[in-house]
Amino acid sequence: MLKNGFSYISHIKSSEVVAAVSDGLSISNDISDTRIADVVIICVPTPLNKHREPDISFVINAIDGVKPYLHSGQLISLESTTYPGTTEEELQPRIESKGLTIGEDIFLVFSPEREDPANPFYTTSTIPKVCGGITIHCLDVGVALYQSIIETVVPVSSTRVAEMTKLLENIHRAVNIGLVNEMKIVSDKMGIDIFEVVKAAATKPFGYAAYYPGPGLGGHCIPVDPFYLSWKSKEYGIHTRFIELAGEVNAAMPDWVISKIVFALNEKFKSIKGSKILVLGVSYKKNVDDIRESPSIHLMDKLSRLGALISYSDPYVPKIENVSECQMAMSSISLSAESISGYDCVLVATDHDDFNYDMIKMCSQLIVDTRGRFIEDGDLVIRA
Repeated sequence: MLKNGFSYISHIKSSEVVAAVSDGLSISNDISDTRIADVVIICVPTPLNKHREPDISFVINAIDGVKPYLHSGQLISLESTTYPGTTEEELQPRIESKGLTIGEDIFLVFSPEREDPANPFYTTSTIPKVCGGITIHCLDVGVALYQSIIETVVPVSSTRVAEMTKLLENIHRAVNIGLVNEMKIVSDKMGIDIFEVVKAAATKPFGYAAYYPGPGLGGHCIPVDPFYLSWKSKEYGIHTRFIELAGEVNAAMPDWVISKIVFALNEKFKSIKGSKILVLGVSYKKNVDDIRESPSIHLMDKLSRLGALISYSDPYVPKIENVSECQMAMSSISLSAESISGYDCVLVATDHDDFNYDMIKMCSQLIVDTRGRFIEDGDLVIRA
């Protein structure tokens, strides 16, 4: 795909790939080609296994794959999010087994990936880059590399500091989303609009950062990364209660949304079983095509198990296949006044800007809104 100038990531244009290839970008799936590289950057998935424990097998396989081709003068940079100590405990000994002295023959750093897909204000080159080295010479080489392409490089004293930095960033977000999701439930019971509350609180120019509730966490970072630290902390006899609690609250959000759907349908004398439900948006955040850990998928799975008849519409995700326990496979439908009116419930799960919300409100029998796009009226629109 890339060799042919095609981008399979929605927020990276194919024209950018074509331009890069025209400018001399060489693309290969032959790992032995790393023998000619001055720099090897490892940026591979770091998921959780079925026991919710870190799975760094992709990192291990990557360094083991390039190890035969390592040579003096190279810089190795790990960018995958992982627990503190990974670079020292896993990469360093493997590299040294080649007889190479780190900081003299070869250089090793950790510099966590920072990306926010579809963000119109920040790109790879404008997002500050944290970098920590095994030695001061490693750090110098790593900083020199990243300064050539990124406006601001932030050097730190060690790879462990750099590893912990990325975890703190994502844990901070997960915990605060967990807090506002819990506040959403409390506000709902009190008859208070949590979205109005957050908007009002955000007018305070200091001491507050706005986080918005939703149907649950999604993406390959926020739902996963905090548990890398939870796992590692146990080695030091520490139980990370904030992380675990935030995880519990966020993981419970799809079930809470479903309870609101069941209640709303019941008010219209309809059962969840057999009801036709249209899910708007299946990516984990708006205006992107990434469905990894998307709460929309979890909602569709759970709703279908309850007997609901599920369809979805997402301009960024034309098709989903085998992405949940029930092995769903379906295609996105086009929105029209006629198609919308045929559903018992429209669930706003991911609020893409492309949706025609006026038409959706005009033509729906019932809207369950998890993103605050509509004002709740107690009849047509229910907040969840």
